[in-house]
Amino acid sequence: MIPEELKYTEEHEWVLRTGDDTVRVGITDYAQEQLGEVVFVQLPELGEQVGAGQTLGEVESTKSVSDLYAPLAGEVVTRNDSLDQQPDLVNSDPYGEGWMVELRLDDPTAVDDLLDAAAYQELVAQG
Repeated sequence: MIPEELKYTEEHEWVLRTGDDTVRVGITDYAQEQLGEVVFVQLPELGEQVGAGQTLGEVESTKSVSDLYAPLAGEVVTRNDSLDQQPDLVNSDPYGEGWMVELRLDDPTAVDDLLDAAAYQELVAQG
């Protein structure tokens, strides 16, 4: 399941444009399947500045702890506080209620440089 309207990274994050200069970020269905049952999510604080490719937080599962990477540079403007109490939303609804953060982008055009659904599908198929 790879939604067409999203953009993707090689680290298995998805990006949804939510405004002219804002995006919502989460991990893909493929990523949550690889992780197994998510038991804890650590997210950055509001107002935190992140660089593209920089660690944004952690996702802990029954199998391992994985870093969450910022797909683009910007400022954290919203975080999904529901994940504090319900980290399993990442498993049950990775593209919906399981989203992680929203960023105000330093460069809104950078979204265009991310993978589209077809390119991400190819990456997963090779994996």
